[in-house]
Amino acid sequence: MDRVIEKKKWTTKKILTIAGITALVALIAASYYFTSGNSKLNVETDRLQISEVKKGIFQENIPVNGVVLPETTIYLDAVEGGRVEEKFVEDGAMMTKGQPILRLSNTDLELSLVNQETSVYNLLTQMQISKNAAQQNTINNLNQMTDAENNLKEAERVYNLNKHLFEQKVIGSQEFKKSENEYYYQLNKKKLSQQVLKQDSLSNTQQLIQAKQSYEGSQNALSVMRKKVGDLIVRAPVDGQLTSLDAEVGQNKNKGERLGQLDVMSGYKVRVDVDEHYISRIYVGLRGSFSFADTSYQLEIKKVYTQVTSGRFQVDMEFVGKVPKGIRRGQTLQILLALSDERQSLLLAKGGFYQQTGGNWIFKVSKDGSTAYKVNIQLGNQNTDAYEVLQGLEPGDKVITSSYENYENMQELVLKKK
Repeated sequence: MDRVIEKKKWTTKKILTIAGITALVALIAASYYFTSGNSKLNVETDRLQISEVKKGIFQENIPVNGVVLPETTIYLDAVEGGRVEEKFVEDGAMMTKGQPILRLSNTDLELSLVNQETSVYNLLTQMQISKNAAQQNTINNLNQMTDAENNLKEAERVYNLNKHLFEQKVIGSQEFKKSENEYYYQLNKKKLSQQVLKQDSLSNTQQLIQAKQSYEGSQNALSVMRKKVGDLIVRAPVDGQLTSLDAEVGQNKNKGERLGQLDVMSGYKVRVDVDEHYISRIYVGLRGSFSFADTSYQLEIKKVYTQVTSGRFQVDMEFVGKVPKGIRRGQTLQILLALSDERQSLLLAKGGFYQQTGGNWIFKVSKDGSTAYKVNIQLGNQNTDAYEVLQGLEPGDKVITSSYENYENMQELVLKKK
């Protein structure tokens, strides 16, 4: 007798198949959940930095480094080339104006000075000879003028006498005519002597002017040559401290070569390097601040050097008000350079989150503090302490500002206390 075998509904194979399908669906669902932006992550609050968004005074600034320099620096260059023969002081010495620093030698210049002096002495000798000759010539012309006047007077006397006698018919016309001719001859001779004497005077005056100009030119040339030789002794142009002296005995220095510099110690300035990104926003009058010995001091830009080198340009800043005591040349200062005026803004503390988000979003903590979720934000300018919030947050909001390196792909953080 046949027996009806009842078919089993849940075989082992069927159960395993259903379990596999269920696991696969669960895996796909989990994968979708974790990659669709709805993922969550438990995070201990002790590992986070939570900051509150607040209203406050905002001023955009950037940190820069500045080097303290003397307010005035005078560079010492070799006016004339030569060999260093003697050093009178060493680098770092305090100098007074006119004090010698070092002495150079230049035989060509010294020989030129001797030749110029000889030329001037020869010119003086020639001028004296010419002057004596001119004086002698003038004396001769004066003597001739005196003779001409005397001869004219005598000829005039004889002429007048003979004229009277001729009119009385005491003498003949031959004798009268002779005296008349003599008179007019002496008269013309006197006029000629006067003309010669006048011409001599004009000539002497012209020669005197030319000789004076020639002498002054030679004297000027001699003065210039003496100054060039005098420049072989390098002297301090002002009172100050000698720095960067680059000269050793026996060393040859070319004309125009840098020998050192003199720092005028009447005050200080600060030479600051700024990133070229800010070149359009930097101008004379901007201020900055720094701390020295627990005291804050102010600086103001006085000069902008627009030449960019290696992505940076420089500005000179001067102290506003008091100058720190004990500050020294070459000292480095960390300065906060203000790029704007102070204004009321919504402020967000700076933190490591910016590296992962670029300031486009942030984790905002819920009202009960149990979770933090992504919100889109817009940040504006920044300073060393905070960002200026333009959109996405309100005063009193709490946000996570520490680094998002381990959970930047999470949509929500579940905050757990340790």
